[in-house]
Amino acid sequence: MDTRTRILKSAWKLLEAEGANAVRMGDIAKAAGISRQALYLHFPARADLLIATTRYLDEVYDIESKLAPSRTAASGLERLDSFIDAWGNHIPAIYGVAKALMAMRDTDDEADAAWTDRLNAIRHGCEAAIKALKADKALSTDYSQKQATDILWTILSVRTWEHLTGDCGWSQKQYIEKTKHMARQVLCA
Repeated sequence: MDTRTRILKSAWKLLEAEGANAVRMGDIAKAAGISRQALYLHFPARADLLIATTRYLDEVYDIESKLAPSRTAASGLERLDSFIDAWGNHIPAIYGVAKALMAMRDTDDEADAAWTDRLNAIRHGCEAAIKALKADKALSTDYSQKQATDILWTILSVRTWEHLTGDCGWSQKQYIEKTKHMARQVLCA
């Protein structure tokens, strides 16, 4: 395993284990078995490392292949459903790191940058699904394209998933089915 991968795996493991406690570069270097100087050669800033770690999770869990059905969907409704499937089923895999970054973001600028990077990626997917609905004239006229994107982005937030599957006891299958149903009810004409 190359050094960069060892660093990313170490950061991932520490973020999941430490939760809301800020994970320092020195902690990650030690866990990866390298010096802090070597770590900084790969990642000059902590924000770079945290962003790279979230993207590494996407690679490990192959989010690109999961998103392919959404990106190649024949209709706006199919794209919406496929995006909900892909992202909604990706949340459990990345939840440990996501939870840590969300907890740290109010007091940690680098964690905030990493989480904002992920939020922007999710929003981009939501926007693409909404544009596809609009192109098919299947988007509700109750909302502008931006408002519909805002709504879908909120419905698909990690916090919403956390509340429904954790606090409310929904199964993952229920979460996906009900989220699709809700999105269609709210956003589709």
